[in-house]
Amino acid sequence: MSTRLLLARHGQTAWNVQCRYMGQLDIPLDSTGQHQAALLGRRLAGKKLTAIYTSDLLRARETASAIVSYHNCPLINEPRLREMDFGAWQGMTYPEIQKTDKLNLEAWEADRLKNAPPGGETLCQFSSRIEAVYRAIIQAHSEETVLMVAHGGLLKILVCLVLGLPPERYWQIQLSTASLSEIWVYPEGGSLGLLNDTCHLMEEADPGRK
Repeated sequence: MSTRLLLARHGQTAWNVQCRYMGQLDIPLDSTGQHQAALLGRRLAGKKLTAIYTSDLLRARETASAIVSYHNCPLINEPRLREMDFGAWQGMTYPEIQKTDKLNLEAWEADRLKNAPPGGETLCQFSSRIEAVYRAIIQAHSEETVLMVAHGGLLKILVCLVLGLPPERYWQIQLSTASLSEIWVYPEGGSLGLLNDTCHLMEEADPGRK
């Protein structure tokens, strides 16, 4: 028995370009992100999906909406798929946080598992939330293919959890906006089939691609 999980990161936002901590603020896709979402939808058009689960934040929902139009399956808004809550740092860049909240930043970087941004989540809390929704989805979709549309931080930690890596190793995984990854989940554990694939975003840049 197995479940096939397709993992899609949302398309680009203006705050991605500005390197701002979005966290759980409801930031929409920019024009590039909308185009990325459309290309991702075309990439997934031939996949047989049982369900699409999406973070209920706008940037993820907009990306999922560009995908679901190709499929006859439910689109499920799942609040537990939200990005990490960065509390008071949401909307700020890293240099801005360094300048205005240096002590809390140093504590967070020293131990993200136990220390949280002011008013935000610890990495332990975030990881527990991700594992709970992952287990629920796997239990509901044995022998099926499911798409999860979510955020970079969340999906990187999910990959760590499925592969048996500690969540604090998430920084070693790179996931681009509108990228596609794939995990097969078996009773014995998870198998990574695809990671950070963005070939669908290059189709129009290369006239020779079909």
